[in-house]
Amino acid sequence: MDKQKSSCKEDAKVVVPVVDLNKCEGKKDCVEVCPYDVFEMRAITDNQFSDLKFVAKIKTLVHGRDKAFVVKPDVCHSCGLCVSACPEKAIKLIRI
Repeated sequence: MDKQKSSCKEDAKVVVPVVDLNKCEGKKDCVEVCPYDVFEMRAITDNQFSDLKFVAKIKTLVHGRDKAFVVKPDVCHSCGLCVSACPEKAIKLIRI
């Protein structure tokens, strides 16, 4: 078994990662570290952009409007690698 996968604490469908788009600067650390491919990078929509706080809008424009999105929440195993890897502390694991 993959070393990163063996460090996971829960079965799938116990927790889900949640990304705070106001904090995420699209640096891809979560995408690169997740052993289950839970995240993907993509540009935020105009509606999502308009909901951001002022400072987050500026950072988003500087970083090309890309943000991390949770695309496979049902396969998250709560290893916490994404939380540790995120330099902005934009990810939380929430028990469902």
